[in-house]
Amino acid sequence: MSSRHLPLQPVPARFLGVWSRHVLRTTSVMHNIYHAEGWRGLFRGLGPSLSGVVPSMALKFYVYGNCKRLGAETLGCAEDSTLVHAQAAVAASVTVSTVMNPVFLVKTRLQLDVRTEGAGVTARWHANSFDCVWKILQQEGVPGLYRGLGASYLGTVETVFHLVLYEQLKQLFRPISTGHKQDDATWGHAVRSWIGTSGAAGSAKLAAVLVTYPHEVLRTRLRQAPIENGIRKYVGLVQCFRLVRAEEGLAGLYGGMTAHLMRSVPSAIITFGVYECALNLLGYGC
Repeated sequence: MSSRHLPLQPVPARFLGVWSRHVLRTTSVMHNIYHAEGWRGLFRGLGPSLSGVVPSMALKFYVYGNCKRLGAETLGCAEDSTLVHAQAAVAASVTVSTVMNPVFLVKTRLQLDVRTEGAGVTARWHANSFDCVWKILQQEGVPGLYRGLGASYLGTVETVFHLVLYEQLKQLFRPISTGHKQDDATWGHAVRSWIGTSGAAGSAKLAAVLVTYPHEVLRTRLRQAPIENGIRKYVGLVQCFRLVRAEEGLAGLYGGMTAHLMRSVPSAIITFGVYECALNLLGYGC
């Protein structure tokens, strides 16, 4: 039987096959990093990540929450409307991207910072975060700290998709109220509410990443340090997209997605779960 007459593989089987290859490739990369650099190599860039995640999340939720309230008043819509959620998500994403881009650029540079010297010895270009910032300012100036900002703004689509879908799923997954405050204040109701919120956050993040992931690849490529002679391989958003597609095909725009999902989905579950619990404890929950 010729190959063109072979039966097509069912979609679920093809999906599982692609997914399993991504998982194996991610595991292989982690093993190679550990073999070449030890366990410390798996935590490169952790400092800037930790120093950036707290203020970025605080800024994101502060802007998002206030823009929901202000947007509802300005637009004359209910605070739980899709339009209000969308404009608040855009404002939060643009604000965080603009303010925090230098921090996450340093994190990316440190994560990609590896070179091999003679006899297979690995060395690093940057001693620490401060050294990385100093070298960026020396070699690229202040604009160098904002490499990839355009791709970060493009990532606003993911934030809008995530937060709008999250708000809708949160209403869907919320436990039904009994109408009695005493029953609704029980630990069982609180746990069901937390599970619903966390499930909504994780599901929404998974869907948002699957739909909008290529911007993560473009942003990372644009944040890469120049090669030794100072020439940049990726100089702009459109040029970066065309070059990645030409050299690696469409699959190149989804490189590292499994590792990204392994980080972002649990992070969304924990972050939104804690956020909603804090709002409920402070009496601001809906």
